[in-house]
Amino acid sequence: MLFSIITITRNNLDGLKTTHECLHWQVCRDFEWIVIDGASKDGTKQYLEEHATHWISEKDDGIYDAMNKGIAHASGNYLLFLNAGDTLAAPDTLERVKAAMTTPPDFIYGDSMEAENHKPARHHSGILSGMFTHHQSMFYNRHILGHLRYDTSYKIAADYKFTLAFLKKCAVILYCPFPVCIFEQGGVSQTHVRHGRMEQFRARRELEACHPVRNFAIYVMQSVIMALRRISPRFYWFLRNSR
Repeated sequence: MLFSIITITRNNLDGLKTTHECLHWQVCRDFEWIVIDGASKDGTKQYLEEHATHWISEKDDGIYDAMNKGIAHASGNYLLFLNAGDTLAAPDTLERVKAAMTTPPDFIYGDSMEAENHKPARHHSGILSGMFTHHQSMFYNRHILGHLRYDTSYKIAADYKFTLAFLKKCAVILYCPFPVCIFEQGGVSQTHVRHGRMEQFRARRELEACHPVRNFAIYVMQSVIMALRRISPRFYWFLRNSR
């Protein structure tokens, strides 16, 4: 099995159906779909009984606890976390990623679509400044993970800490210059932006990723960029896409 697509959901049946439909139309069938449901009450369990092979529905301790459960159930070589409501960018997305893997990489990432905006990934070496693409456009080699898991003491940026730690383990990194996911806006990372920046600051400190002075400077710069995005979205996207 090449890919394990892990979907986390709770009381989002419509979003789950959207994600399932995009997987149904994938040209590449070398994947498994693992759904971790947080004991939904909206008919999700009944839907999974009919349409999913690998799934569990039970209470958990939050998003990152559920993602860790997904890792435990995965058997594919590469893990992709595609939450309910998120979709792959096109029916041939997995096929294109597979074709790009001329040698087995440790980590794969690509661009994203956010609403109607093509959001090119930054180079992975810029991880200190924040996530260089959406988490849903990142594939993690399961055999490189070891004991690494999401830190459930984080509420917003455990995916950032997880990726920052994971990249330290990687030697071969593959960038796919096309959109991998269509990101559903309005998630917790977008509605609690300041908290997310603070947790990224904490992750860099705990992993000793950079000097404390640089860590603080990164935090300030992130705050300025987010203010620009809020005040002048068009100018933000112009600068973002001109890099």
